[in-house]
Amino acid sequence: QVRLVESGGGLVQPGGSLRLSCAASGSKFAVYIMGWYRQAPGKQRELVAQITSRGTTNYAGSVQDRFTISGDNAKTTVYLQMNSLKPEDTAVYFCKYTGLGTVWGQGTQVTVSS
Repeated sequence: QVRLVESGGGLVQPGGSLRLSCAASGSKFAVYIMGWYRQAPGKQRELVAQITSRGTTNYAGSVQDRFTISGDNAKTTVYLQMNSLKPEDTAVYFCKYTGLGTVWGQGTQVTVSS
């Protein structure tokens, strides 16, 4: 069973940066997708970025060229580097693993405000 623990959220001013981390423990399927999603108050959860076990990445249009998803060589941690943050990026950010099954992390709050 895969377990996910997110960290790195916090309060940042508009234009600032944050890096989120998602540490995965347990046995992962050989082919999987790790993704970052976010959910703002009153809105549906949406995909932000994802990376496959082969390193292929995909981004939501709203974060393209501002956010970068990456993984470490051991494939145990996935990162989301967020630059040029905007107030509309404020949300709870969740990490998701999709292999044979689906596992969600507990979420980490990101608040962009002056």
